[in-house]
Amino acid sequence: MNQENIPTQRSTLLRKTDNKELKIDINQKQLQGIFLINGSDFRTKGIPASDLLIKPYSYYMVINKGNNLLNIQYNQDISNHEVIYDPYKYETSQRKLFEPDWFKERYSIPVGYIDTLPKWYSFKFTYPDFNLIFIRPEFGLSIQTHKYRDESWEILKGNPIIISGNKVHYFVEADSIFQNPINTYHSIINPNKEKTQFVLIKERWKGDFDEYDIDRVFNPNYYE
Repeated sequence: MNQENIPTQRSTLLRKTDNKELKIDINQKQLQGIFLINGSDFRTKGIPASDLLIKPYSYYMVINKGNNLLNIQYNQDISNHEVIYDPYKYETSQRKLFEPDWFKERYSIPVGYIDTLPKWYSFKFTYPDFNLIFIRPEFGLSIQTHKYRDESWEILKGNPIIISGNKVHYFVEADSIFQNPINTYHSIINPNKEKTQFVLIKERWKGDFDEYDIDRVFNPNYYE
């Protein structure tokens, strides 16, 4: 495969190159309408053509934030590149929301939570001063920002991929902590293939917490 056509608000897969440098070619007029993961960099504006060179054994993903179909040309066949995360693998699957008892039976959930937020790809237990968030294997949260709060994430279980600001951190270890200031992009991807390997994070915040204070700039799960 040497090219892809990506509809608006969708993306390529997150892949890893082999032992050769990869060159991505995108029309100059469309270049300003993309988000780009290139290795550890997450770029959202002012992307020069030089950023479309992906080093050997590095990660890459293109998100179409423009209004038109995005045509991507590659200088080589990418079909043998390792797929790290496919945002659309379960797109046509039944979307059954998780129940709190499912997690209580499998994890030591602290008492005292005051609310829950069930989704088909994640589950949140809300406490007075923190959240516990489980992310399903092979799924990711939307890339999002907040206007009125900072957030910090502590990784309790799993080895997620974290987008925080303009950086991407791969397969991070438990006890790692990430700070997400107001108006900075952030997301969590669980790349684990085993069905029971949920990522678990403890989320804290400063400022005004409101579930509606979320700008989902890229949301492959289509959850509102």
